[in-house]
Amino acid sequence: MSLKTEALTGGFAEPVFHAQSVFKTMMDGMARPGTIQTIAPEVAPPAPLGVAAGAIALTLCDHDTPVWLSSGLAKSAMLDWLGFHTGAPVVPQRAEASFAFIEHGVTLSSFGLFALGTQEYPDRSTTLIVELAGLEGGRRLALTGPGIQSVNEIAPVGLPEAFLRLWTENHALFPRGIDLVLTAGSRFLCLPRTTKIIATEM
Repeated sequence: MSLKTEALTGGFAEPVFHAQSVFKTMMDGMARPGTIQTIAPEVAPPAPLGVAAGAIALTLCDHDTPVWLSSGLAKSAMLDWLGFHTGAPVVPQRAEASFAFIEHGVTLSSFGLFALGTQEYPDRSTTLIVELAGLEGGRRLALTGPGIQSVNEIAPVGLPEAFLRLWTENHALFPRGIDLVLTAGSRFLCLPRTTKIIATEM
């Protein structure tokens, strides 16, 4: 399949209904941080983007939402796929983006390079969608905060060693800060900026 053909295929079969379904799943994920959600509609985004990340892009991105892509995605058919299916403009600077998509294997070195919002407009921040090797089987992390009754544990595979430090710094900026969506294949979990994360004993 050529890059051009790949860019024109793989979207929602029923765009309105499927986007509504994914949006509802996203809202549930944000309301219950750390809860693993599964994308129901079938999508086939170009590699190296996963199914969940692709469905989220189709649902949340449009011509009013600037998008930043990590280098592997920017060099793939994802650039044309995103433009064809959503009309979202791709921007070169992280701080200009409403959404940022990062493929598996890219090291997260800083959240501060992305838009963090302002005290007056905290919603003007970047939401990061990060593809990982898996959402279970990694280092166990304990989540507390709004939407979590007591403690929720997650164990994603592939987060950088510095993740806890980066997230603690991000959490301290509230109401500013980024929101994070971790994806693996057709599954994802949400980590809104209100969530506190600590490591648990192995």
